[in-house]
Amino acid sequence: MKMGNSLISLLSIFHLLVFWGSSVNAYWPPSPGYWPSSKVSSLNFYKGFRNLWGPQHQRMDQNALTIWLDRTSGSGFKSVKPFRSGYFGANIKLQPGYTAGVITSLYLSNNEAHPGFHDEVDIEFLGTTFGKPYTLQTNVYIRGSGDGKIIGREMKFHLWFDPTKEFHHYAILWSPREIIFFVDDIPIRRYPKKSAYTFPLRPMWLYGSIWDASTWATENGKYKADYKYQPFTAKYTNFKAIGCTAYSSSRCRPISASPYRSGGLSRQQYQAMRWVQTHSMVYNYCKDYKRDHSLTPECRR
Repeated sequence: MKMGNSLISLLSIFHLLVFWGSSVNAYWPPSPGYWPSSKVSSLNFYKGFRNLWGPQHQRMDQNALTIWLDRTSGSGFKSVKPFRSGYFGANIKLQPGYTAGVITSLYLSNNEAHPGFHDEVDIEFLGTTFGKPYTLQTNVYIRGSGDGKIIGREMKFHLWFDPTKEFHHYAILWSPREIIFFVDDIPIRRYPKKSAYTFPLRPMWLYGSIWDASTWATENGKYKADYKYQPFTAKYTNFKAIGCTAYSSSRCRPISASPYRSGGLSRQQYQAMRWVQTHSMVYNYCKDYKRDHSLTPECRR
């Protein structure tokens, strides 16, 4: 009888372990099978970037850059070189707790070269309130669509991990044919070039920043930055910025997102991206029927 009970107990534990394991796998993306960040060398911050604003709110310590926001200022940095394609990424760790209204970002832009008529490709972390996850927002602006007359192309995600616990790698791969957003080498979004009017073609610089966007960042501005929780910090390391600069010859080849030299995602990468968009995506501008999609023709299939 004791042996029978022991066997039943062992079987019960086995079934619990199987269930627990399948549950964990159900909430973690499948392997993409290819890791583009491993093909790109890290860049020394001081060789590749310069402070853009808030120098007193920026500190380098053991190869990690910390930037912060308080009542007086935020901070931002910018790549020394402009690029016309490439791979751009960094490991980022976010602040836990109340961060409503605060934006932490890594993005490409040519706003300073084309004010009022610029292009931009964004990875933005939208601050949050206690007990709620960060929202990772990806966005693409074309030829001034972010200047006054906002035509955003937002896709938003709740990540499958806590981005405040440790560093994770976030990246943008921009080629003449597509833009792909990555989280830990897992593609989460692909934005293909469907026309010259809906795709950034002019050189851009890589930026990072932390700033107060209380008017819209958290639940459309419902929750504002509360400076009793200041300073709001973000840490960056493992910077990567490589590709065809604005000064490269026309023979410069864009970086590939996959094992294929021609570019494009592999079948396994597409499977991983579909998992993320099924399980983690919380907003897709193309499926927002309140939007005027005559302004976003790329949403038509």
